[in-house]
Amino acid sequence: MKLALVPLLATLAAAAPSAPGWRFDLKAETSGIVALEAIVVSPTLVLFFDRASNDPLQINNHSAWGALWNLESSTVQPLDVFTNSFCGSGALISNGSMVSVGGDPDGFPGNPAIHPGNQAIRVFEPCESPTGEGCTLFDNPDALHLLVKRWYTTAIRIFDGSLLIIGGIHESTPFYNTDPALSYEFFPRKEDTPRPSEFLNRSLPANLFPRAFALPDGKVFIVANNQSIIYDIEANTERILPDIPNNVRVTNPIDGSAILLPLSPPDFIPEVLVCGGTQTDTIDPLLLSSQTPATTQCSRIRLDEAGIAKGWEVEHMLEPRIMPELVHLPNGQVLIANGARSGFAAIASVSEPVGNSNADHAVLTPSLYTPTAPLGRRISNADMPSSGIARVYHSSINLTPQGNFLIAGSNPNMNTTVGPGIKFPSEFRVQTLDPPFMFVDRPKIGATPKKLAFNKKVTVPISLPLALTRPGAKVQVSLMDLGFSTHAFHSSARLVFMDATISADRKSLTFTTPPNGRVFPPGPATVFLTVDDVTSEGAWVMMGSGNSPPTLE
Repeated sequence: MKLALVPLLATLAAAAPSAPGWRFDLKAETSGIVALEAIVVSPTLVLFFDRASNDPLQINNHSAWGALWNLESSTVQPLDVFTNSFCGSGALISNGSMVSVGGDPDGFPGNPAIHPGNQAIRVFEPCESPTGEGCTLFDNPDALHLLVKRWYTTAIRIFDGSLLIIGGIHESTPFYNTDPALSYEFFPRKEDTPRPSEFLNRSLPANLFPRAFALPDGKVFIVANNQSIIYDIEANTERILPDIPNNVRVTNPIDGSAILLPLSPPDFIPEVLVCGGTQTDTIDPLLLSSQTPATTQCSRIRLDEAGIAKGWEVEHMLEPRIMPELVHLPNGQVLIANGARSGFAAIASVSEPVGNSNADHAVLTPSLYTPTAPLGRRISNADMPSSGIARVYHSSINLTPQGNFLIAGSNPNMNTTVGPGIKFPSEFRVQTLDPPFMFVDRPKIGATPKKLAFNKKVTVPISLPLALTRPGAKVQVSLMDLGFSTHAFHSSARLVFMDATISADRKSLTFTTPPNGRVFPPGPATVFLTVDDVTSEGAWVMMGSGNSPPTLE
């Protein structure tokens, strides 16, 4: 007899053993640099990027603006970066490399080592060192660069393991998009010219950092300003979808956040959730203020024909939020964290700034969103603690392979600003937010193949605590891309549930991998086992062949 996987939409099983609530834990007083962009690049390392500024971490006789954070020791080491990565984007690609694109076109007076970043492509190849020793970043714009200059761009991994790079701005902006890059391009390069986008033109001027998701049919859903489309990469067409309701705008400098909700077999029907931003008819900074209320609105759309015809479903967070971030939990819930109750993204550009911050009234308590709960009962902050640290503009958050969340950054300032009397200083403290399952006996996944082929059954050894071996236990196996955190958006973040069974002796787990790279784009992934909402540490794997892009296996 085997324990069958309980479908995601089935009735919830009995609760897991009683456990402590959620906890914030201060891991270090300094991250060395302000971690305004962050991505998990190995089971033990997170790569941080900042602007080239006057951060305390040093390398080659100047301030660093790249660093590797060690999840095991909570220590940081500098990484030598050539171009200015400030306000860039990135993702992991099919061969395991991290690719960061775009950035600030300007230098920094106190850091002469910096070079313009708005045409940059930076590559961090897979590094076997668990401490990051000897790991380097390839950053040479003479050898590798974008077709056009892009700052505040978005990059996502698509079905062939390559990157789709979307929009941005060519040069510096005072607030909104005044010099737009109205096009798509790819890394590795597929064409010698960028692809024009009418959608990006139509969604001006508040369309920086578009929120984009690779769909399980290979197309791409994109939200910018208050508009949305499905972009067909292969046909190079844009299908207009319904606007975000109630005139709520959700992309920089009016940052809401968005997430692709978990995909479940057999149909993998996609749904997107968009939360936060501001309900406004204007984006004239002279008419906006750090005290302008953010919205409580979340909007959700199912991206099949029936769902598109129905349009967006509206619900509300417990508080208004500008610059929140939405992040998956392995059990399918979504963490809503960071942000402020009022104001906007960007720096010192609206009226009544708080110091240099365009936002005010930081939200310190996270919430949980449960996609399968009834409308109106999906969001709760029960048992959630206060972080005690404002995480507003230029903050980051990542689910780690250990199963908790690494939270860092916040810097709504012109450079590194610290000291008494500053309400929102440059924030170097690093925290984790630890779910309750971190404090009880957890399932364990044993030796897992380094590479997983598509549409295959895989059996791995596991061990289960006695408390999690009851008949009828709720079992979930999730395959996750942990995403690239930048500017209130988790680029490429993805959760695909896999059909699975646990053996009668409870010593092995068998799961079926996604059918193809459209459901889960080939590249690095993390496998988690959750039993009655108690989640294992993740197993770091390569989904697919590990070939360089483009690849379909």
